[in-house]
Formats: sequence, C-alpha cells, structure tokens
Amino acid sequence: MKQRVEKIFALLDPKPDAVVLANAVDPHLDQSFFYLFEVPAGLFEGSVAVAHPDGELDVLSSPLEAETAFEAAKHDPHVKVHVVNRDETEDAVKQLLAPGGTYALNHRELTHGWFVQLEKLLPQVKWTDASDAIRKARATKEPHEIELLRKAAEIGSEVGREIPGLLKTGITELELAAEMEYRMGRHGASGRSFSTIVAFGPHGAEPHYSPRDTPLKPGDSIVCDFGAYYRRYASDITRSFHFGPRDAEMKEVHDTVFAAQEAALAAVRPGVPGKEVHNAALQVIDASRWKGRLNHGVGHSIGLVVHDGWGYGPKVEDPLEVGMAITVEPGIYLPGHGGVRIEDDIVVTPDGYEFLTTAPREYREVPA
Repeated sequence: MKQRVEKIFALLDPKPDAVVLANAVDPHLDQSFFYLFEVPAGLFEGSVAVAHPDGELDVLSSPLEAETAFEAAKHDPHVKVHVVNRDETEDAVKQLLAPGGTYALNHRELTHGWFVQLEKLLPQVKWTDASDAIRKARATKEPHEIELLRKAAEIGSEVGREIPGLLKTGITELELAAEMEYRMGRHGASGRSFSTIVAFGPHGAEPHYSPRDTPLKPGDSIVCDFGAYYRRYASDITRSFHFGPRDAEMKEVHDTVFAAQEAALAAVRPGVPGKEVHNAALQVIDASRWKGRLNHGVGHSIGLVVHDGWGYGPKVEDPLEVGMAITVEPGIYLPGHGGVRIEDDIVVTPDGYEFLTTAPREYREVPA
C-alpha cells in the first residue's frame, strides 16, 4: 500500500500535505479508497483514507468493517486503522489534518456532500484536486492486480463458453442475463461488474441496451456483454452469436468485426497513442460496406471498476504503457437488423499484449 501512495504523490506537483479519499454510501464509494487500502470485502460506507507523502496511510473505518480492516492492515506497518462511529468521523478527520495545510481530494469520485462537509469542517485548509494523478497511478497495474483481473476474466470467459448451451427458442433476454449472472457466481464471482447486456435481433444494434422480456427466436443474432467482479477487480467481455438459420449479412458482419479486432490488437504495444489502436479497427470497418457503423471508442481501461478512468478513441493521444489493462471491443451496428461486438480484456506487455479473456471469438451459429 505504501508503494501505491508513493506512486500517487510522485505524480502530484506541487505536492499536498496529504491526499484525502472519502466514501459516501453505496454506490457512491470512491474506488480509489480501495486502491490505497487493499481490502477484499466490505462496503466501508462513510470511511476516510488519509495518505501522506512518506507513504503512510491512515484509515478511518466504522465498527461494521473493523475486523476486515484490521485483517487487511495487520501485515502492513505503513497502514494505521482507526475505528470510529459515524458521529465521530469529523473529529477524527480534524485530528489527522492540521489547520492551514494543503490537502488534495479525488474530485472524480468525491460526492458534493462530502466536499461541502470538509470545507465547513476545515475552513482554513486549501483543497486541491488529485484525481488526474490518481487516475494515472491506477492505469498501470501491479502483477498482483493483473492476477486478480485474470481471475475475473477467467470467470467471464467460462460463462462465455457456456452461453451457446443456454440458448433455446423462447428464452428471454432477461432470463439469459439472469442465468449468466448466476453462473458467474457459481464460478467464483462476488458479483457482476456492470449491468449485463443481452440483446436479441434488432436490439443488438444498441451498444448499451438493457435486456427485456423479449424471447429468442430462430434467425436472431445475439450480443452478450457482461463481466464479473473478483476481489474487487472487474472483467468485461462481449461475445456475439447467431441462433438458427444463417443470416449471410450477419456472418459477414461478424467476420469484419473479428478482422477489426485483430487489426486493433496488432497495433497494441507500449508507447503507441490510444488513437492508433482505435483507428486500426476503424480502418477495417470503414473499408467494408458498413462504413460509419462503429459508433463508440474501441476500448477503455479496466480495473477496480469496469471503466477504470481511461478510454481511447480517434483523438486520444495518451500512450499505452506496460501494465495497462484495457479492453479491445470493435463493433458494427445495423439499426432494425442487429449488431456484432467482440470484446476482450488484455494487458499491455513490453512486446505487445497478453489476453486475459479466453472464450472463443470466432463466429458461432447455434442450432435452433
């Protein structure tokens, strides 16, 4: 944990006297709190982490998670846990932050309520924003984080391999989504990393579709976009199928999306601007008869949340770095007909990339 604190401070200029991360109530929890305080379970609502330039970390925990907090900190001499009741939190924060200091907050994840509370509590303090430094620190993963991401990806991949066996005439989008989430839990997930997308037929043309009670029928294309949490780390995988009689156009669409993903993957290496990965996929799609039907960025970082603070599109200059965990997810969407998206999680290596997700990506027709 000391290494992560120091990593953030190395990216801050000028350096504050401390970085303060404050949780509200679920779902308004600062995931960077769990980046600095690596605790595998618990909500930690109302908890506060105060990180210091020397790498030390003070954590204010409620009694609800006291045992979990002490267990997480017992092997780390640089972490001190303070158990406080909700009505004691303000006094505990004042004891940790000297009047007149300069302290940095994570504006990206701090609630307005907490900001107002801190300003009122410490009127002589100067507040700055550390969110960009925190985002950059989280973007490159440690080997331990990559192994947690790999486990989350393995869970998603196993379910991806099982989806064809779940398809049958009449199953609804909601039923299939529920079955996929159940199976992620059976394979070891602590939960879904985002709302599962299952889209049949024309619904597949909407990238962020929410499943309904629409039944599956022969001839439908299918888009399944889903992910698992494992010890707080997320996976994100999309697989597209076809049910019943072949649709020649959707088969060609799938082959084109597959080629676009292969082109994007071939562009992945350290130092490459994110836009080059996106544009490699875009060039394949725009050279086909579906030019203009890719309507989103080709990927994003993944970590403690499924969209972990960074995404890349046609104008993103930020370069890839060794240790970044990202998705690669081109798609083609045909309103009124359907869509295809293929998405995988990878980690950037010194020589290119390594797959974290492993479910088959090729075109798959499932007999009706």
